[in-house]
Formats: sequence, structure tokens, C-alpha cells
Amino acid sequence: MSDPAAWRENWTEGEGSKFAGRPAPESEAEYSTLTYEVDGRIARITFNRPHRGNAITAETPGDIAAAVERADLDPRVHVILLSGRGKGFCGGYDLFETAERNFSDSEGTPSTGGTVLDPAVQAANHNPFAAEPWDPMIDYAMMSRFNRGFSSLLHATKPTVAKLHGFCVAGGTDIALYCDQIICADDTKIGYPPTRVWGVPAAGMWAHRLGDQRAKRLLLTGECLAGTQAAEWGLAVESWPAEELDQRTESLVGKIAAMPVNQLMMVKLALNSALLAQGVQNSGMISTVFDGISRHTREGYSFQLRSAEVGFRQAVRERDEFFGDHKRSS
Repeated sequence: MSDPAAWRENWTEGEGSKFAGRPAPESEAEYSTLTYEVDGRIARITFNRPHRGNAITAETPGDIAAAVERADLDPRVHVILLSGRGKGFCGGYDLFETAERNFSDSEGTPSTGGTVLDPAVQAANHNPFAAEPWDPMIDYAMMSRFNRGFSSLLHATKPTVAKLHGFCVAGGTDIALYCDQIICADDTKIGYPPTRVWGVPAAGMWAHRLGDQRAKRLLLTGECLAGTQAAEWGLAVESWPAEELDQRTESLVGKIAAMPVNQLMMVKLALNSALLAQGVQNSGMISTVFDGISRHTREGYSFQLRSAEVGFRQAVRERDEFFGDHKRSS
């Protein structure tokens, strides 16, 4: 007689498990920008720089890729949940160093020294007063590696869910839009204000997630969506009052986790085939090149120099005042 609902057993459970007698993979690991833990069938990746709005650093893409790979290989994990500690999900790249200090105070690690990720190399390539011309491929070699790390969320064989609260802006959207599902608080601010100057969404995922017209509606103005509108437009699968977000997210990932892991993998891979056929990789390549160009136009240099003169926050305020949303921009 067969076991009732035996199909609900984990890969590591039940008679005939190919993992029988094998040790459990490590449940916790330490990363510089996030935390990782396994809770039953859910791998929880949580941005952990709340004092900086969980802003992206040079370590973030590698940390994400490593944590996603850890979850993807763990036979106990059915779903990967990405979220952020503090007041918001992710405020984008840590542009204090880039725009305001022009990399001058950045320090590289032994693994990046002398490479395209070396801050001194990038500083030389971003200097508006340099006699030598800007090299777009040094820029691309750096930024494409950020995208590669973030896109591990899309290319993982197991489903990924982003839980957004507070703000998910600029480079934070490059990360979130690579996830298979987005669930957010009603008052979450989601968008890419840097399209107003000094930025193009390098991941190139907006049109793939929203369609042509709605993506252009946001990126041609740099305006943001609230979580409720993100759900109405189909960018988020669900939006809830902030006080309900945790409960509703746990309900969603709990239902996903109840599915057989091999079913989840097959469904995701089958649906990804259609998404990738739309040209996701080409979109990312083109957008990454244009993102680099946007930081080396006359207007881009003007914004960078203004940031160095009055501070990044003031420069952003001046960028956004015309649009009436400077009090909420990041």
C-alpha cells in the first residue's frame, strides 16, 4: 500500500531517497552584504546593510550568486526568498563613493587588485578630467559582472521570490526584477529615478516584466510605482498592507515549498525558456553598455561634478525637484 501524499516528501525524505545517509548541507554561511539561512524548505537570503539602505557594493553580486548557488544545490530547499532588513529592500548602488567621492576613498580587496574591479582602475576610467579617453569595455567588464551575479536569481533552477518593502529603487530593481515572483507592501516605492541623468537600468528587465509601453512610461520619466500599482500592472504578483506583508509572504512561499521540488524546477525551466527567448541576455548586454555611456555624457559628468561639489543627496534633490518627487527619491 502506498503512502498517502508521498509526493509531498522532500528529496531527502522517505523510502528510496537518493540522499539517505548523506550529511545535511550547511544551513548558515557568512557574507559581507547579506545573511543566509535554511528554514525548513525555504532558503532565506536577506540584505544586511540597513544603515546604508542595503545599498549595493562590489561584494553584493558575488554574495547573491554564492547564496543562490548554495540554495540551488541543497536538496532540502524548494524556494528561495530574498528580502532586506531595515526600512527598505534595496536603495540601489552605494553611489556615495562613486558620485560624491569619485572612488577616491574606496579600497579594493586582494582578489580585485589589478583587475577591472580594482577601484583605482575604475576611478581612472570615471575621471571627467582625465586626458585619456573613457574605455567603455573596462566599464562593461565591471558592470556585466554585477548583472551576472544578480541574474543568478533568474537562472537558478529553483523558484525565487522577492519580498519588497519601503523602497526598491535604481539598482535594487535590477535585482528584484530577476526574481520569479515579486510580493510587496502597498506603499513600497519601486522605480529607476537615475534614468533622469547618470543611469540606465543595466539588467534590462523592465520591458520583459511590464511590456513595452508601461516600461517606457516609467523609464522615460524616472517616476516610481507604489506597490499597489506594481501589482495592478503585473510587475508584482501580490501587494498587501505593510503590516500584512510578512504573513502573506510566508503563505505564498509556504505553498510553493509544499510542491515537489522537481516539479518546481521543471515548471520554472519550462517558463524560463519563453522568457529567455524574448532576448533577456541581449537586453542586459545593451542596457549595461548604455548605462556606462550615461555616466560619461556631458550631462552625466555634470551630475558627477555637482555631486562632488554639494554632496550626492543635494544633487539628487536638484535632479528630482522638477518631477515633484524629490522627497521620496533615493
